[in-house]
Amino acid sequence: MSGRPLDVLEASLGERVTVRLKSGDEYVGDLTGYDQHMNLVLEDVSIPIETSIEEESPVEDTTIIRGDNVVSITP
Repeated sequence: MSGRPLDVLEASLGERVTVRLKSGDEYVGDLTGYDQHMNLVLEDVSIPIETSIEEESPVEDTTIIRGDNVVSITP
């Protein structure tokens, strides 16, 4: 997947993505919306817990992430 960032977000709508924030936190969820500022709307969000086995924290229904805080989005 290549192209302009908003094109990549458009192609990722409805897909599971991992979002890394400036704070180092990561959110994994279904991308259901975004805007030109890269503010994101994620559904069914979980936060990975760093352990030797793959675990995740409980799921949140809807999370809105301000684009200024985003470092990376991995489709």
